[in-house]
Amino acid sequence: MADETAQETAADGRRRRDRFLRALNEARAVRNRVRPQQARAARMRRAIHLRTFSW
Repeated sequence: MADETAQETAADGRRRRDRFLRALNEARAVRNRVRPQQARAARMRRAIHLRTFSW
C-alpha cells in the first residue's frame, strides 16, 4: 500500500513539474515577444558564457 502511495505521489509531482515547466516556457516566450532586444542580449550573454565556460 505504501508503494502505491509513493508512486502516485511521484506521478503527481511529475504532472506538477510538467505544468510548471509549460507555464515557464510560455512566460519566457511572451517576454521574448514583448522585449526582443532584451531577449537577444540574454541569448548573447548565454552564448558567451557557454563558450568561455571551463568543464
